[in-house]
Order: sequence, then structure tokens, then C-alpha cells
Amino acid sequence: MRKIEITAFELAERFIGSKEIAGTASNPLILAMLQLDQSWPQKDEVPWCSAFINFVCWLLRLPRSKNLWARSWLTLGKIIPLEEAEAGFDIAILKRTMGIQPGPEVINAPGHVGFFAGKEEGVILLLGGNQDDSVNVRRFMRKDLLGIRRIFE
Repeated sequence: MRKIEITAFELAERFIGSKEIAGTASNPLILAMLQLDQSWPQKDEVPWCSAFINFVCWLLRLPRSKNLWARSWLTLGKIIPLEEAEAGFDIAILKRTMGIQPGPEVINAPGHVGFFAGKEEGVILLLGGNQDDSVNVRRFMRKDLLGIRRIFE
């Protein structure tokens, strides 16, 4: 029997373009992601970046945070310095840019999480959910990086 191998990043790419539905309706796929570990989300207009990462990891039977807090990913896996981060293999956790934000030791504070997709001058690229209300690759300021984790080898 042949074994098919796919990385979490490659699977996540399949969801690019998935987005929230404006108004009172919700995208059933995003609701499924949100309700995988929490029963309270009843619409897709809540932060779902961590739900997306959890969903992809769940599909591949990888370790996951089982938590909707983006910063919950700071508690998993191996710490990876930015210089050693690999696109397609690592997860990046960011603080939100609004106001003064606590450091990585505070898990239940606003944040963002996505699959590390590369770096450019002053920015990192993330493949993630809830980025402008959809799954896409987007640039974020390096100064907002809280940490990078490798949850699988």
C-alpha cells in the first residue's frame, strides 16, 4: 500500500479563498473549524485563526492546542528562532497591533497565528485563517512576532 504524504502547509493551501459570509449567514466550514473544540461559536464573525490551524492539524492527526486563543500555540512544540524557521513546517504566533500588548508569557491575550510562509525585509508571511476574513497568505510586521513553534518533525 502506498502512503500519501502531505504537509500541514500544503493542506492549508487547499483552503485558500475560504472566507466568512457577510451578514447574518455563516460559512459552515468556518463554523466546523470553530466548533471542533468549542461549542459556543455560533457564527463565523469571531476570531478563527487558531481554529483554522487546529482544524488543519486535526485533519493530519498532528498535535494541536485545542484552544481558540491564538497565543495557545506558544505552549506547544519546539521553540524555533526566526533565522531557522522553515516555510511550510513552522507556526508563527503574533501579538495584535492594537495598543500595548503583553509578551508571550500571557496566553489569554489577543494574538494571531498562522503557518509560517517566509520572510522579507521587516515582515513575515503567514498562511492563515481570519486574515481579512479569509484564508490567504498575508504579510505581518516582524516586530509583532511572539514566537515560532515546530509542532512536528
